Amino acid sequence: MRYFIYFSYNGTAYHGWQIQPNGISVQEVLTSALRTILREEIDVTGAGRTDTGVHARLMVAHFDTDNMLVETDDFVRKLNSILPKDIAADKVVKVKVDAHARFDALSRKYEYHVYVGKNVFKEHLALRLYNPLDFELMNAAAARLVKYTDFTSFSKLHTDVKTNNCVIAYAKWEQQDDEWVFSIEADRFLRNMVRSVVGTLFDVGTGKITVQDFCQIIEAKDRCKAGVSVPAHGLYLVDIRYPENIFE
Repeated sequence: MRYFIYFSYNGTAYHGWQIQPNGISVQEVLTSALRTILREEIDVTGAGRTDTGVHARLMVAHFDTDNMLVETDDFVRKLNSILPKDIAADKVVKVKVDAHARFDALSRKYEYHVYVGKNVFKEHLALRLYNPLDFELMNAAAARLVKYTDFTSFSKLHTDVKTNNCVIAYAKWEQQDDEWVFSIEADRFLRNMVRSVVGTLFDVGTGKITVQDFCQIIEAKDRCKAGVSVPAHGLYLVDIRYPENIFE
């Protein structure tokens, strides 16, 4: 039987989602906890990767088990009792046997959080801005993202993906109390894509480049033309959508 598990994590202490040879990962910790409870050699497949230090308000993964999880709420309580304080299971849902957390995802949504002024409670959870940014101009540039599909200029070099095409549905900066939050939703994302998009939008916001320059950077399909990647600790995976027909 196959199940989807929905969970969240603070990525500060982890070398990303995927199991690494030289560092602790979220996948490793979650897999270990599931194996402890189910007493099986469970393998866990995530909906995607998050890099070192990136957070997830909502992540999804699937696993197979010979156990029928009747009392899923009780299962989640047991799982949370052994997971560390920076990983929290939300729910476990039975899905069809061929449902896939990564390949069946219709879209993913990320947020990048920035703030102005010193705030000791946000030091590792958002990026502090030291210089003013023109968010109206940055939104003018962000709106152009939906007109393109090839985002090679924002992709980490030497990745093993077959295509750099993505369909972006939405990209916008919005003010939320003392923060500015960049929200972006697409059918898929490339490695390091959101962080390099934000870094390049910062160049627009400081006047280093124009909105037209931003478009030309996308069209160049050259990572060297884009801005630097912003730090990981301001980035959150916040939503993943699936078709209803994969659930039982």
